[in-house]
Amino acid sequence: MSTLSRRQWLSTAAAASVAPAVLRGQRRPPNLVFIMADDLGYGHLGCYGQQKIKTPVLDRLAAEGVRFTHAYSGNTVCAPSRCTLMTGKHAGHCSVRGNAGGIPLQPTDVTLAETLKSAGYVNGCFGKWGLGEANTGHTPNDRGFDEFYGYLHQLHAHFYYTHFLWKNGRKHFLANRHDWRRDYTHDLIAAESLKFVRKNRHNPFFLYLPFTIPHAELLVPEDSLAEYQGVFPETPFTSAPRMHYAPHPTPKAALAGMISRLDRSVGELLRTLDELNLRDNTLVVFTSDNGPDRDNGNDPDFFQAAGPFRGYKRDLYEGGIRVPMIARLPGRIPAGATSAVPWSFQDVLPTFAELAGASAPRPIDGRSITRQLLEPNSPAGRAPVHDHLYWEVWDNGLTMQATRAGEWKAVRPSMGAPLELYNLSADPGERQNLAAAQPETATRLASILEREHIPPPPQIEPDKPDGKRYI
Repeated sequence: MSTLSRRQWLSTAAAASVAPAVLRGQRRPPNLVFIMADDLGYGHLGCYGQQKIKTPVLDRLAAEGVRFTHAYSGNTVCAPSRCTLMTGKHAGHCSVRGNAGGIPLQPTDVTLAETLKSAGYVNGCFGKWGLGEANTGHTPNDRGFDEFYGYLHQLHAHFYYTHFLWKNGRKHFLANRHDWRRDYTHDLIAAESLKFVRKNRHNPFFLYLPFTIPHAELLVPEDSLAEYQGVFPETPFTSAPRMHYAPHPTPKAALAGMISRLDRSVGELLRTLDELNLRDNTLVVFTSDNGPDRDNGNDPDFFQAAGPFRGYKRDLYEGGIRVPMIARLPGRIPAGATSAVPWSFQDVLPTFAELAGASAPRPIDGRSITRQLLEPNSPAGRAPVHDHLYWEVWDNGLTMQATRAGEWKAVRPSMGAPLELYNLSADPGERQNLAAAQPETATRLASILEREHIPPPPQIEPDKPDGKRYI
């Protein structure tokens, strides 16, 4: 898509917007809320089997809607996963492949927010952006969001007691000076999102909440930490030289407290929707950007954070990319439903576009999962969406690839390494490599890896910070 064609799309998409067929008869299109935790594993929530961390709000949300068991993030690390979400393009086609944190979108990209704006939505982003810094032309306010509050650069988002956050292009300075820890940024971000909902209760709105917790650094206010102090066996985390994450004497309690605080913030949002009589016309989706971290004080095995799966964040085994995914739209999504249809972040843009009555940009890799979302128990809702899904990891070059085609999963754990092949139906933990036993299937999936990767634009940060300026 050329720059000119993108401009043409933005100018004509509004005229092409129509009432969504799946929701005709409603007073207005649904409000759309997409909540994304940071480094939350498939197994970190009670509704996905967690036994040690309390998540009552999200467990109830799953009981009131549909819980997806084969949903995938856009990538196994933060920035590329967000790029797939915002553009509808999988990891082999999207413009941000590196995870440095300041690599911007391309001018040719059309974002989810721009798509919804063409249909009359008011859009707010609160949390971690990671797709363009100030003065790049690719901040949230530049790319379809009417309001933004949070972090632009990922390194900045590693600090929960930073000196400032960004608010609509300006620095909003906080009370965290001289090593004071007063303003916990997650709480500020959550509060700003509630203001956005209240202000726009009479308009169709898109609320994008890329929360920063429970990503390291493992810090949480005392009221959340106290709930888990003395509960788990602890090994203090000591920050290594040149590492900017804060040390913590009880990292397991800190992580658990962060997840429960995240759960509490979701509850505050749901109560606000109830108070404003928006519950029945608001789709709420909750997920995570990738699998759980195993470094920086984390102990994912203790919490079984990846569920039954192999791998963690930075891996393309299931533990790195299969994520919790919950959706609720009262009266439209049946309560207590479970779906095993495989889909990924690339499908959010066309799905939200259909629900909003907007025209999705082309070309993209995503497909609408509206039927799978609204009718998970019907034959149409159980039908597969894709022939295959694709992921890759880029770090100064292509380093790792994976694809899922039906029950088969191929992983190339490093470039030049032999292809690994797994049958996810029989072996969801990816323990038995069947590449030698199933050569035809291995060859077929290897061809997918070959054709789905195209070279990316230069993965360069316009102004790379060292991170310390944000402390």
